[in-house]
Amino acid sequence: MKVEKTPLKDCYLIKPTIFEDQRGIFLETYHRKRLAETTGIDNEFVQDNQSISRYGVLRGLHYQTGDFAQTKIVRVIYGKVVDVVVDLRRDSPTFKKTYSAILDDQNLYQLFVPKGFAHGFLTLSEKSVFAYKCDHYYQPGSEAGIIFNDPDLNIDWNFPEAEMIISEKDRKQPTLKEVFG
Repeated sequence: MKVEKTPLKDCYLIKPTIFEDQRGIFLETYHRKRLAETTGIDNEFVQDNQSISRYGVLRGLHYQTGDFAQTKIVRVIYGKVVDVVVDLRRDSPTFKKTYSAILDDQNLYQLFVPKGFAHGFLTLSEKSVFAYKCDHYYQPGSEAGIIFNDPDLNIDWNFPEAEMIISEKDRKQPTLKEVFG
């Protein structure tokens, strides 16, 4: 596995080593020790989640607050998404900065999203199966979000906003200014 730094502090793009032969492919999707040696970050993941979305579905931008803030490793099992993260850590040199990557079932890339980041994705294929590991359990009272189309973030979702399928909850998220001033 190759772990690459992104422009955001503590956020990494993970490119797996893929073994292919006449039977198909094999890859290692997670190796705690190797990831810790490469990044200096060692997490114990306690919850795996999966969502299935159709073309145009946008989920995000979500995060957990306080003691339930989550580090995640996200990946696409099937399909293609644009995956977006926002650094919300006030003490970070990349505070309020964004990063996006295409994750799909061809490149099999994963994104290491540290706690203190908002995360979202938009399905660019007919269907996507999206999986993520979390180092803390989901806690409804700690759930928070930022509006997906915040003008201060200027995120390029690679998709027309009028065609996005977005939950009512995600349409009502606050702006970055409303949360952080």
